[in-house]
Amino acid sequence: MTDPAPLSGPISYVTGDYPKVSHTFILREVEALRAMGVSVQTCSIRTPDITEFRGEAEKRAHAETFFVQATAKNPARLIKDHLALIRRSPKTYIQTLKLAWQTRSPGAKAAAWQLFYFLEAGVLAEHLRQSGVRHLHNHFGNSSCSVSMLASALSGIPFSFTEHGPAIFFEAEKWALDTKIARAAYVVAISHFCRSQLMLFSKPADWSKMSIVHCGVVPDHYGQSSPDRGQKHVVFVGRLDPVKGAPLLVEAFSRVLRDHPDARLTFVGDGPIRAEAQTRVQALGMSDRVTFAGFRSQPEVAEILTTADMLVLPSFAEGVPVVLMEAMASRIPVIASRVAGVQELVEDGQTGYAVPPGDVTTLAQRISHLLSHPDLVRDMGLAGRAVVERDFDITKETAWLREILGGAARGRLRPDD
Repeated sequence: MTDPAPLSGPISYVTGDYPKVSHTFILREVEALRAMGVSVQTCSIRTPDITEFRGEAEKRAHAETFFVQATAKNPARLIKDHLALIRRSPKTYIQTLKLAWQTRSPGAKAAAWQLFYFLEAGVLAEHLRQSGVRHLHNHFGNSSCSVSMLASALSGIPFSFTEHGPAIFFEAEKWALDTKIARAAYVVAISHFCRSQLMLFSKPADWSKMSIVHCGVVPDHYGQSSPDRGQKHVVFVGRLDPVKGAPLLVEAFSRVLRDHPDARLTFVGDGPIRAEAQTRVQALGMSDRVTFAGFRSQPEVAEILTTADMLVLPSFAEGVPVVLMEAMASRIPVIASRVAGVQELVEDGQTGYAVPPGDVTTLAQRISHLLSHPDLVRDMGLAGRAVVERDFDITKETAWLREILGGAARGRLRPDD
């Protein structure tokens, strides 16, 4: 890889919720850019509840972040910022208001939300201008990207965004994805699958601005303590949300226990279906074999992974899950649904198994097979660690992102392209 291109000034990172327990990859990316000497100012549309954070890194990030919505709720500040924008360039203000109207979704409610995005964009634009920001980078192409696109138009500060998917690809028209791609200086996709979907919803003329930057982890943060393998410990890490497929794992594990009655399962995370999953576990008589650990900090997750024999993520939809990278860096195999970009990370039969989504039978069989073959667990774990070190190291990926943001990578998908 060539040396990263220099950036001409501070950049701003914007997303809907920052920091967020389930989006630690953004926090890692910010920290890695700063370690490379890039001045990064973080902005979040909404204000996360600080009580949900267990780690010190998240608490520090919360303290230093500019919260757009909370600031915009101050009438004096809102009026002051928008008057400043009007005085500076009435033409730009009107053109951006038209852009907001043109990119709204159908319906009165959507139009009202678009007005809110415009008002928030004015506050963000003035904050960026006063902070001397030279580039705005947004994560996720939905509402935060709408605010970022409008703030860019109001301020003249160029913007780019990273898309993860897959949810937005079901609502590409609603979020005016084609317009955002066309107006962005650069577009980052986290996988080849993600880039292909961005291409589907954009014009060929815009494809050259798309590059692939993997989410990543710090490999040395995982698998450093002495592992406690062979305890038949299966782990799930993620939000207990329908899309993550936790109920499938509950059902599959009930079958696994027929052959491995000493196996145990830990759910790390929380969410709307936790109570439902707990009720089903009780109904199946597995309460003594299944633990619901709730949210855990990054170091706590890393420690739990040292006790695991595998990580299982039977999602119905995914991008490229960072938790799989964390598990592979911890030298344990992973079992994940064969959806979206998962197979760009999980090499079926080599670093774990990619199973058909929604297939409880195959899921149970793969878990049981690994529990019966500890040597295979070891070999797959070592292979997974090598993949993460090669392709999903956050330092390498962020250096490539810095090159993109510096303008030196247009038309290249990856550093070796």
